[in-house]
Amino acid sequence: MKLKKRNIISAILLLVVYLIVLWGRSQGLITQFHEVTIVTMGVNMILAVSLNLIVGFTGQLHLGHAGFMAVGAYVAGVMTMKLGQPLILAVLLGAVAAAIAGILIGIPTLRLRGDYLAIATLGFGEIIKGILVNIEYVGGAAGLIGIPQLTNWTWLFAMIVLTVVLINNFINSTHGRACISVRENEIAAEAMGINTTGYKVLAFSMGAFFAGIAGALYAHYFFLIQPNSFTFLKSFDALVIVVLGGLGSITGSIIAALGVTGLNTLLQDLGALRMVIYSGLLVIVMVFRPKGLMGTKEFTFEMFMPKGGDKHERVKGK
Repeated sequence: MKLKKRNIISAILLLVVYLIVLWGRSQGLITQFHEVTIVTMGVNMILAVSLNLIVGFTGQLHLGHAGFMAVGAYVAGVMTMKLGQPLILAVLLGAVAAAIAGILIGIPTLRLRGDYLAIATLGFGEIIKGILVNIEYVGGAAGLIGIPQLTNWTWLFAMIVLTVVLINNFINSTHGRACISVRENEIAAEAMGINTTGYKVLAFSMGAFFAGIAGALYAHYFFLIQPNSFTFLKSFDALVIVVLGGLGSITGSIIAALGVTGLNTLLQDLGALRMVIYSGLLVIVMVFRPKGLMGTKEFTFEMFMPKGGDKHERVKGK
């Protein structure tokens, strides 16, 4: 009953957020500048939550997430721009293509650990970029130009909610617990009969799937995608958001994505000084919160309840 009540409250709050943004756009309170910031925040949320599944919950240092995003963006862009397919089909095929790429890179590399895995995934991201540069069908180095702007607030909001709900349910399932056991102690997990490589590939492919969704939404809002839009710096930005929010915290990734994107937007007029301030703030946060803003905890309604409230509820339940 308590869980159902919490879900209803969450659904109401999400609906309120959705309607507020719609109302703000209709009243002209949300300008084109604000809309670009909102879309960037949404894409970064999806990207960070999907990367957290790999890095935070499964414990695999992955530096090529932008490569999966690129696969989703280019496949979806080709589907709508060149083949005239609807956005929903383009997003789905882009995500599936990214998931397949996740499996292809995961099977041979996820037997590696630590720094070796990081280097291998970093190389994967650069390989994807190099392939895209040399394919004329998708524009080569110039990229795809003229992709229809089909991403709107409704699509973005729906995909954010879908990503968070599915990944959260996966983490709380038996398979998700197996992934967490891989992070905690891979040798012990293997001794307990868990197929550690299989679960790492599963987490990799799921993370890639949602990164593909982020890429598809990105491509259909900004008209133009280029191979240089998906360098290792994009992967590093997503990793910074995950670490800042907390390795193993979905709500931490969401809060950090909002904060980092908003901070970058506020400081963009300062030029080179922007990066100095941005980096300094990140250092301060990591010094005082080395496990990130949320650590491994999630943002819950119980955080605002008095300490005696839970005890009272338990007594009442008895």
